[in-house]
Amino acid sequence: MDDVATVASTRTRGRGGATFIFETLRHDIIALTLAPGTILSRADLQDRFGLSSTPVRDALMRLQEEGLVDIFPQHATVVSPIDLEKARQGQFLRRSIELEIVRTLALNPDPVAIERLRSLIRQQNAFAKLGEHTAFTGADQTFHKTMYDSANVPDLWHVVNRHVGHIDRLRRLHLPMPGKMHDVVCDHQSIVDAIAAGKPDEAQVRLRDHLSRSLGFVETLRVSHPGYFRP
Repeated sequence: MDDVATVASTRTRGRGGATFIFETLRHDIIALTLAPGTILSRADLQDRFGLSSTPVRDALMRLQEEGLVDIFPQHATVVSPIDLEKARQGQFLRRSIELEIVRTLALNPDPVAIERLRSLIRQQNAFAKLGEHTAFTGADQTFHKTMYDSANVPDLWHVVNRHVGHIDRLRRLHLPMPGKMHDVVCDHQSIVDAIAAGKPDEAQVRLRDHLSRSLGFVETLRVSHPGYFRP
């Protein structure tokens, strides 16, 4: 058994087994490694994680609560299509909260937090140049989470995260388009520059623009990935 499998086996046999499976599958669904329409066999998942049916069932139920899988009793569990209404609501929620976060940060700029954010931007820029979409997405998530932490509202990150699975999949689908990663890096830079300059209104304008674009590319993505969207 390789090191990754050993770690997975150790974690899944503990009390956090269902959580580990949930987080692993959720990551794969958001990353589109598990594309919409993929059938998730419970037996295969038990083999993959080396455990009984109970934590697998619990993890799938949590994914269902987020709308990321559709469970058909006695038949199959399937990765759900991207639901544009859920994507719209997730975008609205995240934007509403982060507008207040960037305003809070800009009203009292913290040099340590600002440097942390700039470091993450440098990481994203490097990943963009390498075309590393998965690593870029991870750094993007960490950038936004760091703003929540810096504004002393870390619990809200987890609240928001439960509702943004569909918009995050849409953003991940859009990411490989030419220039998209560069645009994200520039957006993040402009947000941090406004925070560092103590300009809350400008920070909000930059943040609003950054988080308001994804739904504008839906029709193009529907054409390129027609099976990925809920009718």
